[in-house]
Amino acid sequence: MSDPTPFDDGELYDVLFSRFRYDLDFYLALVAECGGPVLEVSCGTGRVLLPCLERGADIDGLDLNPPMLETLRRKAAALGLEPTLYAADMRSFALPRRYRLIIIPFNGFVHCLTGGDQLAALRCCREHLEPGGQLVLNVFYPGLEFLSGPQDTPVLEAEMPHPETGLPVRIYDTRRLDRIAQIQYSQVEIQELDAAGAVVASHRSRTEMRWTFAPEMELLLRHSGFTRWRICGGFEGRPLTGEDDPMVVYALRD
Repeated sequence: MSDPTPFDDGELYDVLFSRFRYDLDFYLALVAECGGPVLEVSCGTGRVLLPCLERGADIDGLDLNPPMLETLRRKAAALGLEPTLYAADMRSFALPRRYRLIIIPFNGFVHCLTGGDQLAALRCCREHLEPGGQLVLNVFYPGLEFLSGPQDTPVLEAEMPHPETGLPVRIYDTRRLDRIAQIQYSQVEIQELDAAGAVVASHRSRTEMRWTFAPEMELLLRHSGFTRWRICGGFEGRPLTGEDDPMVVYALRD
């Protein structure tokens, strides 16, 4: 039996991440401006997809993890929405539509753990773009602080109030870095606390993610069939110059 992942419990994941907004305005603007159908790959519980639907976008969602999609459907139903969703792998999906825009927000691409996985996902996205369509994704860009940071030590990543009880919820990440394979292995612990600060529930899981450097990303794009792309350092479109900038990739299908 495989270890649980943070994506096996859509409700708990939503408690932690549904209120993250650092990239939301960026993707809402992209979707509004694209002028055609949109696919969100690694759509999770709908943090980006649902606001797009509420604004009238023609957007479908795809995710590997059925529990995430179940939570998304529940939230959509509460809003009177019926999204088209696919439970599929970003490396091998085959959908009936072609899209003007495909987005992979919130580091979704980092779960491709090998160069072969990355190429397969990029090729699959390219095949599902209309001519002139665009793939946009963001991934974290590893700076020295990240690469030399603590390993095998729990680090408090975030604390937020539970949306229903208001009581604290904490997420800890115990990391181990394989700097050769460029993979971060994480043991994740999510703690639910009571009003006195005592832990009343603990949820443990494991996950892995692979970081990618800009020159490597350019090679991946070229070998997956793209001929035009931009790699930026942040959501404002500035050049990628800071080692701690998020890497935002725009790739056009000719």
